[in-house]
Amino acid sequence: MAITAKMVKELREKTGAGMMDCKKALQETEGDIDKAVDYLREKGISKAAKKADRIAAEGSTYIEVVDNSAVLLEVNCETDFVTKNDQFKNLLADLGKHIVNHKPETVEEALQQELHGNGDTVETYINSTVATIGEKISLRRFTVLTKTDNDAFGSYLHMGGRIGVLALLEGTTDEDLAKDVAMHVAAVNPRYVSRDAVSEEEVNHEREVLKTQALNEGKPANIVEKMVEGRLGKFFEEICLLEQSFVKDPDQKVKKIVADKGATVQTFIRYEVGEGMEKREENFADEVMSQIKK
Repeated sequence: MAITAKMVKELREKTGAGMMDCKKALQETEGDIDKAVDYLREKGISKAAKKADRIAAEGSTYIEVVDNSAVLLEVNCETDFVTKNDQFKNLLADLGKHIVNHKPETVEEALQQELHGNGDTVETYINSTVATIGEKISLRRFTVLTKTDNDAFGSYLHMGGRIGVLALLEGTTDEDLAKDVAMHVAAVNPRYVSRDAVSEEEVNHEREVLKTQALNEGKPANIVEKMVEGRLGKFFEEICLLEQSFVKDPDQKVKKIVADKGATVQTFIRYEVGEGMEKREENFADEVMSQIKK
């Protein structure tokens, strides 16, 4: 198949590899981006194992905690200017309170629920805000967590809500510890709590990539397996919260920081505004002028 400049650009963003290396990788894998990432890693060319989601859409995350329930939500808009609007901030707060109290299962269910007891739905309320602000606004996603009186929520919003993290720790009521864990998640972006949460399929896939990588480096076959297991440890450190060095004390692992307080990390949710979404390319000056005209 034809390899386009857009495909090469996407692979470069994911791997940090050079343009010609990316083009060759795509040719060798018949345009399959994921296989091309593995190809570059196996050749020792890729500079980044993680795939970088394109952070594009504007908006904000928001956290509301009421008694033993908490919600992390994301609301999107067209430009960053709107996130600083008081009406937009009020919308976030109203949605947060509604969702944490009514606990809808899906966005679609939430949109059809009555909001203020006047017959208007959540969807109607959002649309009225859109009419006032003059920009498309949408409730993209949310997650509701519940805890017992012996547990603790950790909540953290970074960059005014650009990144939002909600963590749940069991066996402790230490909210400062829970917040520290949430801050760590915001900074390091782990994908799982522990090794046990990583699927066997993903581990085996990584093992095969590392094995091919070691063989391509010319390592003797009799020590490749040992090398692969060692490198798997680094893999788990990259993606598993408990295996990571704690951002506030890099000499200790997160699992020790938590265990020393007699606690366990039950789960965490991390939202970054616009991750996985594409935004239209727009000249910043034009964006400013469009806001002035409104």
